[in-house]
Amino acid sequence: MSQKIDVSIISSGANIADARLHRITGALLRAGMSVEIFAPGNPHDAPRANGHEQLFIRRGGSHKSLFARYFRSRSYPLRAKGKVLYAISPEAFAPTHGFAFIKGRKFAVDLYEDYLRVLKDRSWARKYFGIPGLLARLDTKLALWFASRADLTTVADTQVPPFIAYQRIVLRNLPDATLLTMSGERDATPRAIYIGDLRESRGLKTMLHSATLAKLWHFDLVGPIAPQDQEFVNEWISNNPEASSRVKFFGKLAPHESWKVAQGAWVGLCLLHSTPAFVEAVPSKLYEYMVVGLASISTPLPRCAELIEKSKSGVLATTSTEVAVILEDLRKDTKKLDQMRASGASWAAGNLDSPREYLALTHAISALIA
Repeated sequence: MSQKIDVSIISSGANIADARLHRITGALLRAGMSVEIFAPGNPHDAPRANGHEQLFIRRGGSHKSLFARYFRSRSYPLRAKGKVLYAISPEAFAPTHGFAFIKGRKFAVDLYEDYLRVLKDRSWARKYFGIPGLLARLDTKLALWFASRADLTTVADTQVPPFIAYQRIVLRNLPDATLLTMSGERDATPRAIYIGDLRESRGLKTMLHSATLAKLWHFDLVGPIAPQDQEFVNEWISNNPEASSRVKFFGKLAPHESWKVAQGAWVGLCLLHSTPAFVEAVPSKLYEYMVVGLASISTPLPRCAELIEKSKSGVLATTSTEVAVILEDLRKDTKKLDQMRASGASWAAGNLDSPREYLALTHAISALIA
C-alpha cells in the first residue's frame, strides 16, 4: 500500500453505518488526518470524505455470526497500516494491542457504553444456566483491562468504564451537524420519528402500541429490528392493519440517510426502559432531536428527565397510553409544540459544543501521531 495512514479504525462488531463511527471519522478527517476504516457492512453506508480528505474503506466480511466477528477482530488489526490503531469493538482490544506492539504503533480504544451493564439487559446472556453471560463478562473484563492500558481511551459518557486509564477522554455522542437534516416546517400530517436500534428495551413495543392509540399520527422508525423482537413486529403488523399502515420501518441506514426522515417531522421518540445499561445514560438522539428542531417524548430516566427539564424541549411519558395522550395534545396545541421545538434548538445552540468535544479527541490523536 502506498498511502500513508494516520489512523486505522477497527470495528469488528459495529456496522460501518454506525453513527458514532461516523462522528469520530468525521472529526479526524476535518482535523486533516488520513483514516482507514475496517468494519462490516455495505461500503455505501460508510462515512463520506470531501475531495481534499483522505479516507480509505477496507472491505471486510459482513456475516453476523459470533465466529465471523471474532475472526474480523484478529484479521482487521493484522491488515491495519495506521500509525494509530483505534479499536472500537471490545473483542478487538486484545488483538489490536498485540499487533500494535508488534508493529510499533500506538494503541487506542473507544467504548460506546458500559458493556458489563449491557450484558445484564441481554436475554441470551441468561440462557444455558448463564454460561454465555459468564463467558461474555470474562471477555469484557479482559477488554477493559486492555482499554485501561491503551495509549488513549475514549468513552461515550462519564459512567462508562474504565475509570482509570493512561489517558481517558469522555467523548460524548454530541451531534455532528454535517450528518443531520433540519426538521424545518412541519408536515401537514403529524409524524413522530425514532432513529436507533429497535428492540423492546429501547421502546419498540411502546412505540407500536402508541401507534395503535394515536390514530392521527404517522411513525417513521429507522434502525435494525433485534432478532428476538422480529416475531412480535410481524404479529403486530398482521394484527393491526390500520395502525401498521401509518408506521414505516426503514431498517438500518447510514446517519446522513437516517436523518432525512426528520424533515417535516413533529416529534422525536426516546422511550428507553429503566435497565442497568440505560438508567444513567443520556441517549444521543435527545441531543440530535433538539439540534434538528424536534420536540421529544422520553421516558423519565434520571438524566433524560434532567435534560428535558433544563431545555424545555419535550415531555416525559412512561406508558404507550401516556405517549398517545401527549401526541394528541401536541396535535391540538401546535403552539405548545412549536415552543418546545424552539426551546430545544435554543438550548442546544447554547450548551452543546460539539466542535470542542471532538477537538479533545483530535488533539490527543495528533499527539500520538507526532
